[in-house]
Amino acid sequence: MKTKKYSRAPSDAQDRISVKPTICYPIDSLKETNLPILHRVRKNLENISEIIIPPRDAKTFEVKKGQFFRIESIEGPQVGDLNIFQAINLEEKFFSGKTRALYGTHLSTGDKMLSCFPYLRSLATITWDTLDWYGYDKDGGSVHDVIGTRCDPYTSKLLSDNDYHYCCHSNLTRALVNEKGIKIDEAEKLVHDVLNVFMCTGFTNDTKQYFMKSSPVRPGDYLEFFAETDLLGVLSTCPGGDCGSEHSSDNVKCYPLKVSIWSASQDLLKDLTSSKISSYSRNHGLG
Repeated sequence: MKTKKYSRAPSDAQDRISVKPTICYPIDSLKETNLPILHRVRKNLENISEIIIPPRDAKTFEVKKGQFFRIESIEGPQVGDLNIFQAINLEEKFFSGKTRALYGTHLSTGDKMLSCFPYLRSLATITWDTLDWYGYDKDGGSVHDVIGTRCDPYTSKLLSDNDYHYCCHSNLTRALVNEKGIKIDEAEKLVHDVLNVFMCTGFTNDTKQYFMKSSPVRPGDYLEFFAETDLLGVLSTCPGGDCGSEHSSDNVKCYPLKVSIWSASQDLLKDLTSSKISSYSRNHGLG
């Protein structure tokens, strides 16, 4: 945190500070032509399956290319931590850092969930968000963040010396082990930084520390995605419940979340622009 200043400011300090910011990765060239099509298609979806994720636990689910899926609040305010993978190649997984760099700290309708290097393509597009009315509040907070990494047992051990096994990192790891038959060491390496679904977060104005506040989500709210390739999803119901007070403990009320899979008419999707793996040569200047 840059709150302690030991160095002496130069005479032109104010001039240096007052320069205008430049967007690092302007996305104007990424013309979004799919969303109007997806909004037409989503009016006639068919619910084909659903799964309930119990409190302080995680489960896997599969979505085929061209299908939609929703994460829904069903009993009370609850945050979920989402990992997604390309279903056949688990090394291609969600890249929250690059997604954040392109689309900002919090995601909503029209934003894409990009995969890691060397693939860097859209795994899924967010097609509907019943919480988009929230925007950004006076504290700078908003919902569905790609800032936080996920609550985990290592940070809990570091800060409180407690071994807590039902945090999101452990929940996601356990789901991959139990439901996909992956060895625990391999599963833990596959777990990655998440989309914090329904979580309300931001950075404090003074110290710029990551904060959380009670989620505005209520039963019936959902976040909807369109799968641009075959996906394996893993969703954890965070032990922090609505994350208004704490997480990584059993002290707050938690609720289940529902994941539902929806099919669409493939004829209506024929004009979509396909998501493609990066065409970069991967030469890296080595000849």
